Amino acid sequence: MVADIGSGTGVLTEMLLKNGNTVFAVEPNEDMRKTAEAGLSRYPAFRSVEGSAELTGLRGRGVEFVTAAQSFHWFDQSAARREFQRILRVNGWVVLLWNTRKTSTPFLQAYDQLVTWVGAQTKSNVKHEDLTDEAIAKFLGKRCQSVKLGISQQLDFDGLIGRLTSASYSPLPGDVLHQDLILRTRELFNQFEKDGLVKLDYWTEVHAGQLG
Repeated sequence: MVADIGSGTGVLTEMLLKNGNTVFAVEPNEDMRKTAEAGLSRYPAFRSVEGSAELTGLRGRGVEFVTAAQSFHWFDQSAARREFQRILRVNGWVVLLWNTRKTSTPFLQAYDQLVTWVGAQTKSNVKHEDLTDEAIAKFLGKRCQSVKLGISQQLDFDGLIGRLTSASYSPLPGDVLHQDLILRTRELFNQFEKDGLVKLDYWTEVHAGQLG
């Protein structure tokens, strides 16, 4: 039983469902929640929940795991920690994870500039890069465990658009900025694609702990 907090459009949620977990996808943003519901309703173990890290709406002691993928930096950490302690069963785990893009190639540098432009337009300036090791350790407790993994994704144009639009900083369809983002992404893709693909390189950080 997993509570996926700040589940967004359901990227991690679907991985957990495919793993055989029952997943409570807790998301405060209605548009993102509806996108996840449209894509994941075929999974019998999927539960969509309108809630937040600080007020999940889940029953006490109901889940073995709390996950937060690319969303922890939005939390009120003190309030979220209390809520996670309330909903976790004894000896339950919290797993925080996120991807940090590398900027080691001309394409990655140009992509980073595009993401920076989107963030400036949508005024989404909260970033996981601002988190400190001390803040993560304080949240997860003394037995915090961390790993850092290098990963790559090769994406066609549709995959690149899907990656961008699943992010919390991305304007949603219907927003005037959304079409502008599509056009800018098309120009970027056309400039750097090779055999119809571009390559995104990341560091994936995974931090796990038992709150006690």
